[in-house]
Amino acid sequence: MSAPSPTSLLALAPVLPVVVLHDAADAVPLARALVGGGLPAIEVTLRTPAALDGVRAIAGEVPDAVVGVGTVIRPEQVAASVDAGARFLVSPGWTEALLTAMAASGVPYLPGVSTTSEVVALLERGVREMKFFPAEAAGGTAYLKSLAGPLPQARFCPTGGIGPDTAPGYLSLPNVGCVGGSWMVPPDAVAGRDWGRVERLARAAAGLSAGGTCR
Repeated sequence: MSAPSPTSLLALAPVLPVVVLHDAADAVPLARALVGGGLPAIEVTLRTPAALDGVRAIAGEVPDAVVGVGTVIRPEQVAASVDAGARFLVSPGWTEALLTAMAASGVPYLPGVSTTSEVVALLERGVREMKFFPAEAAGGTAYLKSLAGPLPQARFCPTGGIGPDTAPGYLSLPNVGCVGGSWMVPPDAVAGRDWGRVERLARAAAGLSAGGTCR
């Protein structure tokens, strides 16, 4: 039995790991370490040739993982990602063609925004869950706090420059459901296949709350 399909990506865990796979053989042990640490949702980015093979492996061998694909920037990548087993899609931004493809995919998706006009445009189309990217460079917690008043129906997964020290500040905001980050999958740990370290970092991330303490 695989994990149930998410109805809200923002409710699975406080942190969404953003994974860059250089070797598809690392996908399964890496996913098991993240799930073991309490982070079931895993975003594998389309930044390397190994990404989709890694998604296929996780989808087939780690039933408790909810694996998705990130850095989706072209409509044709939507079908390829879903065919590989993606249970959700994440984009750093959106166009009309990309949004149409993601909406027709049959899986949840987080289109990326960094301006108020983009948020309003998505709300107009019935999209209420979004990725805020690049979070730190685009205004961080102050910007998202400013959006909460006029646009309370929009909820965000901020990603970009967030670490364990800054994540609690984002999680304290009423319009933030989770944050995306890669600090629990440091490149040296992945390269060294130190899955124990990844699991420990994942467990600490899974315990983050708005106050910076374990839930």
